[in-house]
Amino acid sequence: MNLFDLTGKVAIVTGSSRGIGRAIAEALADHGAKVTISSRKADACEEAAAAINGKHGDGTAIVVPANISSKDELQTLVDETRRQHGRVDILVCNAASNPYYGPMAGITDEQFGKLLTNNVVANHWLINMVVPEMIERGEGSVIIISSVAGLSASTTIGAYGITKAADLQLARNLAAEYGARGVRVNCIAPGLVKTDFARALWEDPDTLKAVTRAAPMRRIGDPHEIAGAAVFLAAPASTFMTGQAIVIDGGATLGAGL
Repeated sequence: MNLFDLTGKVAIVTGSSRGIGRAIAEALADHGAKVTISSRKADACEEAAAAINGKHGDGTAIVVPANISSKDELQTLVDETRRQHGRVDILVCNAASNPYYGPMAGITDEQFGKLLTNNVVANHWLINMVVPEMIERGEGSVIIISSVAGLSASTTIGAYGITKAADLQLARNLAAEYGARGVRVNCIAPGLVKTDFARALWEDPDTLKAVTRAAPMRRIGDPHEIAGAAVFLAAPASTFMTGQAIVIDGGATLGAGL
């Protein structure tokens, strides 16, 4: 058995038109899976899907745009994936938002509500939409992209960190609920990765220096360096793993100092 063979499997990856989500979708396709590319902007999704189909053949990737704040659009995402690909074996909850950067005292109710809905509640919705068929088959893998922000305090992205800590607990709870029925739920907690989403943290040289100073690898990550963990969690290699979080941060959370 090839421990990383995903032939015949179907994956939904949210927020997969760019960054970590796109890298994960590409890696899953590289290992044999069919993938659904989804984000808010259809044109960006089409470009990502075209690149995958150009490499692996037409029909490997399909496009179903969806705004994660809309339960109806997420249901359409699941329904269209089933209609075109026939099933859902792997769900990667990657899409998230962070509309606020600053101390907790300054966040508005609207901003906090958006964070909670997009980063936690939307994951809950999507998982509930796909898990029944996984239970019926007796197998399935749910992967939530959390963050090291959910493991430590921050004076600038504290609210975002609260939602990512909630994702870690969501995975633990659901792992306990679904483990006996063959469905695994795990998290990946990336550190700072060079994506548009995290641009505010790496584009400024002083901020970049501050956040990498104590990291053993002295650098930030690239999206493809997160994708391998998603392949592992989706594949037969990880069938005895559930309710866990894989931290991929260049060692930053070690707190080793200089």
